[in-house]
Amino acid sequence: MKDRRAKAVTANRPLKIGALAAAALCLLPMIAVAIAAATGSLDTLRHLADTVLLRYTLTTLQLMVLVAVMTAVIGVSTAWLVTMTRFPGVRIFEIALALPFAFPAYVMGYAYTDFLDHPGAVQTALRAVTGWGPRDYWFPEVRSVGGAAIMLALVLYPYVYLLARTAFLQESATANLAARSMGRNAWGAFWRVSLPMARPAIAGGVLLAVMETIADFGTVSYFGIQTFATGIYTSWFSLADRGGAAQLALCLLIFALFLAILERIQRGQAKNHNAGKRFERCPPIRLTGWGRLGAVVLCGAPVLFGFVLPLVLLLTMGLESEQNLFSNRYLHFLQNSITLAGVGALATLIAAIFIAFNQRLNPSRLSTSSAHLARIGYSVPGGVIAVGLLVPFAFFDNWVDAQARAWFGVSTGLIFTGTITVLVMAYMVRFMAAALNTLEGGLTTIKPSVDGVARTLGKSPIPMLWRVHLPILRPSVFTAMLIVFVDVMKELPATLIMRPFNFDTLAVQAHRLAADERLAGAAVPSLVIVAVGILPVILVCRSLARQRPGTRSNRSHV
Repeated sequence: MKDRRAKAVTANRPLKIGALAAAALCLLPMIAVAIAAATGSLDTLRHLADTVLLRYTLTTLQLMVLVAVMTAVIGVSTAWLVTMTRFPGVRIFEIALALPFAFPAYVMGYAYTDFLDHPGAVQTALRAVTGWGPRDYWFPEVRSVGGAAIMLALVLYPYVYLLARTAFLQESATANLAARSMGRNAWGAFWRVSLPMARPAIAGGVLLAVMETIADFGTVSYFGIQTFATGIYTSWFSLADRGGAAQLALCLLIFALFLAILERIQRGQAKNHNAGKRFERCPPIRLTGWGRLGAVVLCGAPVLFGFVLPLVLLLTMGLESEQNLFSNRYLHFLQNSITLAGVGALATLIAAIFIAFNQRLNPSRLSTSSAHLARIGYSVPGGVIAVGLLVPFAFFDNWVDAQARAWFGVSTGLIFTGTITVLVMAYMVRFMAAALNTLEGGLTTIKPSVDGVARTLGKSPIPMLWRVHLPILRPSVFTAMLIVFVDVMKELPATLIMRPFNFDTLAVQAHRLAADERLAGAAVPSLVIVAVGILPVILVCRSLARQRPGTRSNRSHV
């Protein structure tokens, strides 16, 4: 018996070590930021408090509130319409409403700035029709806090839309029909029954959108808005003050972790709603007259302004730029982007597999805690992760180089920070939650008895994972890798801070051209990023489509 236990412990050891190492790496940037902020000079923090800290705080809070309200209104209303009602084009809107998710917010900002700015098509046509001069009229400024909030809301409302739609799809008809039998109309039943039942999922989606808002760098930096994200970058590069950057990063980290805790609480509350033993879907309401027209307009507006129009604008700008996507220069950018996305996705997937599989085979407080710690990075902005990883690894690189010079008279250079190694680590920390959630969803479909049978056949954990679980999890593994691949392609702040010299990506190139006001040129790499981002959106929508009323694979019974 003791020999069997010893063999089991030995067999599980590589799995546990891999899972704990991955979780420790996800925690490292947060610890490094806290230490760097505590050991940095307080003079910088005092200077920031006297000058820009209040502005950073107020602007960030203003963006958060605006994005939260807009994403909640757009996401909830459209989700309820496509789930609970029937009107012309509803099947198309089910997928189309999620397509703006493929756009990075900074790409949306580039497109609309070129369209709405003073030399853009809208104001040029306005002056041509009215004969007004540049100072004869007022036009909303797109490069403002409100403009940035609209750009962010247009690409982030799918968080709320997808989660709210899932909640509405899982809603039983019992409570809804009871409300209707008591004299409530469709709107009253929605307000009194559907909305309260879906509130945890809606709040979770809004919190995810808010976390992405505080992490955004590309949009706010291009619009000239000073937030914590831009302040970190300015302190690190423009002022060469790593202590000040770490202190700003710590402030943002604390707030991001607070939002992550709220999101976790909301997710836990979402599990408490139960439809009962007998589950029947709410019969969809067929809209007529003005109601049908209003539904088409309400669902069509986010698709038009969040996907169709910016896509047309980018295509037009790209054609006018006369840039060749297949030139050696752009092929180099594309190669760098694919290399980073591929390596980052593979490394993140392997680490997520170790964490998820260790939690399944060795359920304990330690394995559960490691899975929770690994998810922290999703709520932390890329700039914070970049600062948190550069501080310890830059110190290690300098120490190794100094030792090599002292002992052997040679320079080792920058082993970690001079290559893509630390950048791939940053991607792993940032997007571990996306891969882990997808894999855990797949693992729940595999019965525990499968593990027992594999063990009775003499399979240790690693061979069991390779020969039994991974073949079953192939769709989940592919989806997780694709989602992380696309997230890395879109990621800007960490890439901008940590990329090696002369190792630019499509996202960095788009940001650089836009910063130089060469928006037509920025459209070319932006289009490639959007094209790649459409793939996981379609996969998610296809998965949700299987849950709609009448789908055989999702019928519930006792």
